[in-house]
Amino acid sequence: MHIGIIGTGYVGLVTGACFSEFGVFVTCVDKDEKKIKSLKKGIVPFYEPGLADLVQRNVKQGRLAFATEIGEAVNASLVIFVAVGTPPRGDGSADMRYIDGVANEIARHMNGYKVIVTKSTVPVGTGKRVRQIIVRNLKEQSNFDIVSNPEFLREGAAIEDFMRPNRVVIGAESQQAIAILKDLYKPLYLIETPFVITNIETAELIKYASNSFLAAKISFINEMANLCERVGADVNTVARGMGLDQRIGSKFLHAGPGFGGSCFPKDTKALLKIGEEHGTELNIIKAAVNANENQKKIAFTKIKKAMGNLRGKVIAVLGLSFKPNTDDMRDAPSVAIIENLLKHGVKVRAYDPVAMGNVKAIFPEIVLCKDPYDAARTSDAVVIITEWNQFRNLDLERIKGIVRQQFFFDLRNIYEPEKMKKLGFQYFSFGRV
Repeated sequence: MHIGIIGTGYVGLVTGACFSEFGVFVTCVDKDEKKIKSLKKGIVPFYEPGLADLVQRNVKQGRLAFATEIGEAVNASLVIFVAVGTPPRGDGSADMRYIDGVANEIARHMNGYKVIVTKSTVPVGTGKRVRQIIVRNLKEQSNFDIVSNPEFLREGAAIEDFMRPNRVVIGAESQQAIAILKDLYKPLYLIETPFVITNIETAELIKYASNSFLAAKISFINEMANLCERVGADVNTVARGMGLDQRIGSKFLHAGPGFGGSCFPKDTKALLKIGEEHGTELNIIKAAVNANENQKKIAFTKIKKAMGNLRGKVIAVLGLSFKPNTDDMRDAPSVAIIENLLKHGVKVRAYDPVAMGNVKAIFPEIVLCKDPYDAARTSDAVVIITEWNQFRNLDLERIKGIVRQQFFFDLRNIYEPEKMKKLGFQYFSFGRV
């Protein structure tokens, strides 16, 4: 089978590379000529563990190709995945201009029966919208089916999530389209992956509902952490006690400075907008969004309250990406925290294993350092924002010897408070006293 992937961003490139690893012939399309030239050489434009090797191997073996013209992919493919961006508008709704543009282009190049699959995270009703655009713009009569096949890829673990997913969701009205998608995902049947077969609208909503629920868990435990500090409880133990209940589970019950990235902030706000458009109050999701914005402010306030006047102080920030194993800075808690530090006259020295290039474009005035110790040198405080593994085993005696003051803000609760205090640090974390 030959498939086309429209869009070589995070979702499109991972999807194309992984399908090609399954033995499918894939053409990935993007209008960015510079990006396509790089991809043809096996150069991936963002950091994702293992992806560059996967792309290089399948390009070399002839199963993965790249192009700038949609027509190439449409003409050669039975299945066409739409994986372009749906960035948030000012009101939180998804910007559909790229989806609409791709649907128009697909229609202009249709040359027979096609299965058109929305892989992007899209509002409920997008399947019908895409169908109407294609029908209006067809050059000649052609049969086609629309499918919703949302992605559930975690940045930093995307290849594993594609190859060994928790589930595959297929939303379609056509049994033929469902059969074709099942055939495409056939390798997953060998590992007994659950398949959820439903209508298009339900599939579209499953993605928003999943991300919003996980976001709500994060906001919930962060609010519990703030309460723990007031009453003298330990949020780590609270989370463990909750997580042992199988109805709740332990995942996403980790206190910190708030969620970020390309999915949770965008998808929660988009779901609120969908609810608003359909006259439905989504108060739990609204509370999760508000709690997350507040948590970033609380993280900064924790630093300011402990250190007093920040003007002229030097602070080492460890971890910039919104989570480990990615260079994604979108809605990262570090951005809000650094913005506040700079506004208060702080000189920021920062280090991240892979996101340095991206942060330089956002904050050209901060000092980027070669490692955590370089960042800590002559600093008045160390702030851990992203829980990269290398920050879990820092040489604390060395840190203590090179900082000017012993303020240590562990915003991911990596270290034990008693140990840090015995070492002489003025130690602060979330939800622990």
